[in-house]
Amino acid sequence: SRSPSGGPLLTPSQSLDGAGGRRSGYITIGYRGSYTIGREAQADAKFRRVARITVCGKTALAKEVFGETLNESRDPDRPPERYTARYYLKFNFLEQAFDRLSEAGFRMAACSSTGTCAFAPEQGGPADDKIWTSYTEYVFCRD
Repeated sequence: SRSPSGGPLLTPSQSLDGAGGRRSGYITIGYRGSYTIGREAQADAKFRRVARITVCGKTALAKEVFGETLNESRDPDRPPERYTARYYLKFNFLEQAFDRLSEAGFRMAACSSTGTCAFAPEQGGPADDKIWTSYTEYVFCRD
């Protein structure tokens, strides 16, 4: 059968390379977070839950690893061998994403994180608190 874009539909068992092994490739997991730090930073840091986990990589690999938990609504007709950065997961637990990647034979190759102060007292925020936002990416690979 074929996808709406004309490419073949792949199931996890069909997403193998020509030699009969698993496809090699990369999948990047990303998320935005925020936290508030007051005067006593170690005592009262407040973290918010992860709102959305994004997925970047080849469509076939992402579908193989995440299956029905992959939300494709932002890029529904992407061919299996093309890259996308528009997918996200239907769950909000990083550990669950890491477990699925590990079970599929991926290992973490790199990670990166940034943080910025989004709201400071001089901008009308609470006098003792600062709200920080962060963006973190984890790069996984399978040889």
